[in-house]
Amino acid sequence: MARQQSVITIGNFDGVHVGHDAILRCGRALADQHNLSFKVLTFEPHPATVLRPGRVPLRLYDEAQKVELLQTFGVDEVVCLKPDRVLMGRSPKSFVEQVVADHRPMAIVEGPDFKFGRGRAGDVQVLAELGKQLGFQTQVVDRTHVVLVDQLMTAVSSTMIRGLIKCGRVADASRCLGRAFELVGPVCRGEQRGQGLGVPTANLVSGVLSGRVIPADGVYAGHVRLVDDGADHLAAISVGIKPTWNQRIRTIEAHLLDFDGDLYDRVIAVRFVRWLRDQCAFPCVKELQQQLTRDIHCTRLLTDHGLLEVGPVRDNLQATG
Repeated sequence: MARQQSVITIGNFDGVHVGHDAILRCGRALADQHNLSFKVLTFEPHPATVLRPGRVPLRLYDEAQKVELLQTFGVDEVVCLKPDRVLMGRSPKSFVEQVVADHRPMAIVEGPDFKFGRGRAGDVQVLAELGKQLGFQTQVVDRTHVVLVDQLMTAVSSTMIRGLIKCGRVADASRCLGRAFELVGPVCRGEQRGQGLGVPTANLVSGVLSGRVIPADGVYAGHVRLVDDGADHLAAISVGIKPTWNQRIRTIEAHLLDFDGDLYDRVIAVRFVRWLRDQCAFPCVKELQQQLTRDIHCTRLLTDHGLLEVGPVRDNLQATG
């Protein structure tokens, strides 16, 4: 039996951001128009693990999160391609011929910066020429731009989002992702200093975040979602080395407002929505307690004014060629 035709798109899709959103929506619409399945071919792990092992970019999301997000956009099938030397060594034509043999694309949907094949020699013009030879359409979706908090407009990319997060600009990262940036992992037992200060915190297990982008050291306002039951709580979140205590181990800990319960070993999603302040050392515990109280108060004020929303950001998008 001949394999059914499909509409496909190929890429890393780290973050599944608003630029990816435009590509995925176009692909889904084309598939629906022709009553075909819509597939995403994504590389796992990142091709740089083979091509540039010492320069592998930090990830915005892990593989499971990426696949789950892609499925929320109506993708029928996510195919993970392992970037070994054979695959990465294919010429652009050989790579596309293999894709055609495996998936019979009626159309391939990509952004204008799409590169493929050995040495990234293929681009959307090459893809269009190959489409004429091999019998598929090439649909190029314009770049997506967003307006940042400072009102500057910028093209969205995974690289730019990583940079924003590493600088603590999580509000801008949210505009580019279309949702608040989050880190997911189990809660581990910390030193319980927060408990003693009257501000208990849930500490993420640091090991599960290896290879992930971490926001800059500082204090943030956001949310914590309990993965097992979906409950969502306002949170003041700290990232850093706890300078008041002369600690040198970087930690991520969140104080859930109006929550009383045991979170140890439960999986939580920590969502970073707004930057509040830098990390700093306090001369005494009392001054630290006073600042923590102010952090919690600021978090409440932000949500009272509707500034801690974590849903999709659509009103700042602009597609440009």
